[in-house]
Parts: sequence; structure tokens; C-alpha cells
Amino acid sequence: MNNVIVMGVSYKTAPVEVRERLAVSQRSLADALEGLRGLPGSDEVAFLSTCNRVEVVARPGGAGERSSDPFIAEVRGFLSRHHGIAREVLDPVLYVHAGRDAVRHLFRVASSLDSMILGEPQVLGQFKGAFEAAMEAGTTGPVLNRLFQKAIQVAKRVRTETRIAENAVSVSYAAVELAKQIFDDLGQKEVLLIGAGEMGELAARHLVAAGAKRLLVASRTIERAAGLADELGGRAISFEEFPAALRESDIAISCTDAPRTIIHAETVQRIMRERRGRPIFFIDIAVPRDIDADVGDLENVYLYNIDDLQAVVDQNLDNRRVEAERAEAIVAQEADAFLDRSRGLSAVPTITALSEKAEAVRREELSKTFSRLNGIDEKGRQAIDALTQAIVRKILHPAIVAIKAEAGVSEGEAFIAAARRLFNLDESFPPHHHKAGKERESGSPPLEKGGSGGDTPGEGSPAGPQSSAPGGAG
Repeated sequence: MNNVIVMGVSYKTAPVEVRERLAVSQRSLADALEGLRGLPGSDEVAFLSTCNRVEVVARPGGAGERSSDPFIAEVRGFLSRHHGIAREVLDPVLYVHAGRDAVRHLFRVASSLDSMILGEPQVLGQFKGAFEAAMEAGTTGPVLNRLFQKAIQVAKRVRTETRIAENAVSVSYAAVELAKQIFDDLGQKEVLLIGAGEMGELAARHLVAAGAKRLLVASRTIERAAGLADELGGRAISFEEFPAALRESDIAISCTDAPRTIIHAETVQRIMRERRGRPIFFIDIAVPRDIDADVGDLENVYLYNIDDLQAVVDQNLDNRRVEAERAEAIVAQEADAFLDRSRGLSAVPTITALSEKAEAVRREELSKTFSRLNGIDEKGRQAIDALTQAIVRKILHPAIVAIKAEAGVSEGEAFIAAARRLFNLDESFPPHHHKAGKERESGSPPLEKGGSGGDTPGEGSPAGPQSSAPGGAG
């Protein structure tokens, strides 16, 4: 994973006017992926585009982190050309994460630890969508498949083992959470929206989505009220009708631009007598306030204003930050384990090739020797076969141990490449599978099993780790 990179911009580094120019729609995503995949040095790529971030995730071809530098320059040029943004505007806001930092960053993004709203649930769906789009376009491979799938697993673990996504962190949704605390079942409750301000509208939408029975919308602009009511399956009333509508409403959201209070304690007290004390929940999101503070002193009346709701949000955000510390520990643990596993896997093809080449040479020389020993019996053949296996295994043992060890350090890929050159592993060698099959039938064990030297984990069975699916969790 040393040459995996993440390159892009987010709300932390770039203003919205830059992010929106870099954003890629679902319709044009395939073209962007194809363009990235066609860059010199490109091997595997994916593209994540949301309102708060645009990132290229890639695995350049070649070995070692140094080989990523030319590819990073190519991606910078592509983003500039593809989106028509001058390099002097783009380059200062682009960030690059490589290797361990890239893996940890992706795990944090999927787990919503790098989001504008900590713990927001939407980001994981967007992350999955980016992965699926790249797979459909055929631009990912074994490395990015493992990486994305593991990131999704880590995000699910964070959601399961922490409470980072719990509790409202917006004023409009905080109103809904409070309503749920006051009323056990919103399914039988009627909502009155007074005014059509943005936050009031959002609160009404959340309440309807939470199952509120009926919605009335009162606004000085009846057309605006009617449009919103139709959209949410409610009914519009004139502004003058809202006091009477309070008699039947369980939740009243007020969000007008009136210069002074429009709902007074005397009015609500009279309404409460008519309601026979049935509770009512007032949500005052207006600034200046629409509802007299004395209303909250009445029996069975619950009043929350914008400051009360913001205090709930702030407390919830504090709770999420505490949970985020636990989530960060999970991400760090999972990233280290994933990288250790990935480094081990990077050594498997070389160890396999080395073992197979040594076995091919051993069997070829063994065949020549047996052809000259006319009087040797089967027992003698088996003894010589076992002897040559032990010799080859003892010779290869230090090399295999070194390859495995070096795969776990930053320069591991360069060391593995040197080992392949040293043993000429990228050159063709005589096929041996057919011969190996015949000799196994005669009771001769293959090089990969049994004999001395097999105490090194994985040394004697290079095919074992390879049996994992390329897109596995890593």
C-alpha cells in the first residue's frame, strides 16, 4: 500500500467556488475515471465527489513511493485541464496523502471523522457509491478493491462500537428529537408551521418524515404556504387562522420575520383551557422571537427557542467529539492491521515465484539424474527426492525470511523488486506442473510441503495467502 495516494480538496482546504468546479456528476463520472485511468503511470483509480470534498484515489504503477511523484504531477494536470481551473488556483488547495496516511485518511472519510458535520450518516453511502462506480468502470483492481472494502467495514465498526452518529447536530433536527422526548408517538400528532422560514421548513420536513399525522402551514404569503403544504402532503391556511389552529395542534413551529412577538401567554392560556390541558410543544426558531417567554411557564406547555435548540446541538456535538476519540482509535488500529496484512500479501507473488522456480530447476535436474541411475529402485528415488527438497528449502529459507521481513518496512517494495531481479523471477522458466503432478502420484511430496525449514510461517505454502479473493477485506 506504499504507493496508494489520495489527492484532492475538501471544505478544509478549498472554498465552495473551487469545490463546485471540481465536482463530477454521476452522469460524467465514467468519463472522469476513464481520463484518470488513461494517465501515464496509472494502474488503479477511483473518484469521490461530494459537496464537501473531491478526491482521486489511485494506485500508480511501479514499485516504491518515489514512483508516485510523476503520477501525482499527471493528476494535477488532469484536474486542471478537465475542469478548466488554472494551476495557480488549483495547486495551493490540493492535498496529497500517500501510503499509510492515504489508508488512514480513507478510513476516516468513510467513518465520517473528516466530515463538516462529525458523524454524518450520508458520507458512507457516497463512499460506497464512488467505489461501485469505479468497479463498474473497471478502473479498480485488487489493491483498491481491498482498500475500499476495508474502509467500509471500518466505518460500520465505528457506527457499531461508538455513538458518533447519535443525537441531533442541526437546529431543525434537534426540534424533532425534543418532540420525540415529549411525545412518545409522533404518528398521531398534528404539526402547525407558522411562517415559512428555512429552518422552520426543515423542522416541519423532519417531523413529517418522522411520521407526524398532519401538517398545517400558515403564512402571510398564501401561495408560499400552499406550495409547501402540497409538497409535504399538508394543508395551507391563512396567517390569521393560526391562533384557532393551535387548539388542535400538538407541535407548533414559529419562524416568521415579525418585528415582535405574535404569540402571547394570555392567548396560549385560553387555548390550553380549551384543550383541557393536553400538552403542546412550541418551537420558536424566529429571530427576534415570535413567542413570549412567559408561554413556557404555563402548565403542559413546552417552549424551546433558537438558543435552547442550539444548546442541545452544542451538547450533542460535544458528545460526538468524545465518541470521535474512540472512533479515531478504531481507525488507527484498523489501518495498522490492514497495512501489516497488505505488506505481507505484497511478498506472496515473489515468494511463490521463487519457490516455483526453484522447484522447476530441482525437478529438471532430478529427472536428468534419475535417467542416469538405471538400477535405482522406488525407495531410492524417494530418498533422493526428499534430500533435494530439503537442500533447496534450506537454501531458500534465508531469502524467504528476508523478503517477508522487508515487506513490512517502507522500502519493502524496492527490496522485493531487487529480489526478483537477483533470482531472475520475471524471466520465463520451464513449466513443471505436469511433472509435479506425476511425481505426487508416485508418493513424492511437493517442495512447498513437509521437510525441514517449514517452521517459517507461510514459507512452505506460498499459495495459501494467494487463495484470498483479490477484493477481500484485507
